[in-house]
Amino acid sequence: MKKITVIGGGTGTFVVLSGLKKHNFDLAAIVTMMDSGGSTGRLRDQLGVLPPGDLRQCLVALSDAPELWRKLFLYRFEKGDLAGHNFGNIFLSALEKVCDDYDTVIDTVSYVLKTKGLVLPVTYEKTHLCVEYENGTVIKGEGNIDEDNPERSRIVNAYLEPKVEVNKKAVNRILDSDYIIIGPGDLYTSIIPVLLVNDIKKHILNSKAKIIYNLNLMTKAGQTSDYKALDFIEDLKKYTGRAPDYVVAHEGAIPEDILKWYQSYDEMPVQNNLHENGFKGAILKEDIINRSHIEKNSSDSLTRSILRHDTDKLTPLLVQIMNQ
Repeated sequence: MKKITVIGGGTGTFVVLSGLKKHNFDLAAIVTMMDSGGSTGRLRDQLGVLPPGDLRQCLVALSDAPELWRKLFLYRFEKGDLAGHNFGNIFLSALEKVCDDYDTVIDTVSYVLKTKGLVLPVTYEKTHLCVEYENGTVIKGEGNIDEDNPERSRIVNAYLEPKVEVNKKAVNRILDSDYIIIGPGDLYTSIIPVLLVNDIKKHILNSKAKIIYNLNLMTKAGQTSDYKALDFIEDLKKYTGRAPDYVVAHEGAIPEDILKWYQSYDEMPVQNNLHENGFKGAILKEDIINRSHIEKNSSDSLTRSILRHDTDKLTPLLVQIMNQ
């Protein structure tokens, strides 16, 4: 059975894992632990716990438990002292307080949710994402980089403060993988934080695994303003040491009302300029967007993307690559 490892944050990785779990693969997710916004950020600040949000989404994506359990772990409170908090985040945080180690936390939730695969925090240590821009500005904290970020110059350096040790299980998984799927997800707040942890870049560079990169649909203000496809690939190469073997990109019209919403945030569709710039890997281009309206919980303080990859469209492309 082929070993497939997905690297990223919560929302994009959820899309990938939800589709692939229906196929005969040995699945794992290596998850960023640098989130500091929303419910996760509040729990980090108030309880001193590791950020649970992205882990929770990956665990739910791989869950074979009854639908009620999956709904429960995705439920967000709308009123009272818990307004904005997600039940699954609170559950994971409470487990961290009563368990001897974080492996026990993951094992317990995996048992409750009957997960089909591994969910591996990239590190068990607490750290924050920091980025430096061309103009010399430095922003610290994933939540500050991700939300209402006024910077439009390019990020020239990303780093963790403090530096942290890698989860050895994540390293072993990378070395054992046949394919590594990166994204979808915001480049600098979902993907690159994983790659910044000690030894991850070295082991991806040395891994026999083929890399599949799900190209972003839209640019992200404060992170990838005015980026085209090649810019994403070049930044990814900087932090992985190698270019992806495959790129999956959207091709097709995007609804006008969605484009106007993104324009209000100074964001635009990612132009695919890989062919004309000599990209050596394979490029798969299909209509892979979800055109359903994505409802936002009224108590959720974060600005969420309203355009996302469609699981049912993306999965066949990934399976096609990995069954070659």
